[in-house]
Amino acid sequence: MLELTRLTKTYSDAGGDTVFALKDVSLRCERGSFVVIVGSNGSGKSTLLNVIAGSDTPDRGTISIGGKTLTDLPEHRRATIIGRVFQNPFQGTIGDMTVMENLALASCCGRGFTLTQALSRALKNEIREKVAAIGIGLEDRLEQSMSTLSGGQRQALTMLMATWRKPRLLLLDEHTAALDPRSADLVLNLTGRIVAERGLTVLMVTHSMQHAVLFGQRLIMMHHGQIVYDIRDGEKRRARPSELISRFEELRRADRVDESVAGLLRDQYH
Repeated sequence: MLELTRLTKTYSDAGGDTVFALKDVSLRCERGSFVVIVGSNGSGKSTLLNVIAGSDTPDRGTISIGGKTLTDLPEHRRATIIGRVFQNPFQGTIGDMTVMENLALASCCGRGFTLTQALSRALKNEIREKVAAIGIGLEDRLEQSMSTLSGGQRQALTMLMATWRKPRLLLLDEHTAALDPRSADLVLNLTGRIVAERGLTVLMVTHSMQHAVLFGQRLIMMHHGQIVYDIRDGEKRRARPSELISRFEELRRADRVDESVAGLLRDQYH
């Protein structure tokens, strides 16, 4: 369903050297799969989501969903089939608009409706029902400004907005990292329920090894812009946070050895 072929993205560091944010990344995810992505800072996790969403452009490689190539499609066109929830709970909603208006905008994404046209009595009733169903007590606060809500409440509503029209792909970019533990649990439970009910295809980036083993049927680990670990099904269910942490430590040790060897070569030839 989602197919990435040899995606590569580079940038130049302060010294002018080329650094790979993504290096020949190929990945195929079947429809309805829930894939968790882990990796250290700078491993390429968020860059991968940015390239898929269209907010960043790869140097080479292709992206397709359901057989349709998206590589040259602008971000706003991809937004009709890709939902996304960011780490910042204030990034996915408009604070100056009401809860009702924010959800109405999500309902008419890609349909060419104005906000006035979208806010029919039927839609208002649907919004109230869907907000009540997520169980955070906001169904009677729909006319309040979004800016009056807590980060956890806004992130829960962002999840609802991102999945309102059943996107073909849902991208979750550390979407609970900025929340307190109670709010994070609320949003994660809501995430699991919505994904299961709607059969969504998901890529979820997380720094939490506990969340990485609890969620999804497949787990990939990235390092220096490449996929270095890919497990699924039974192996994924048997994975433990301690095992993932051990793999991180192995990668760090290998990096330190590589740096030491490079230092010795520099000393030898200069």
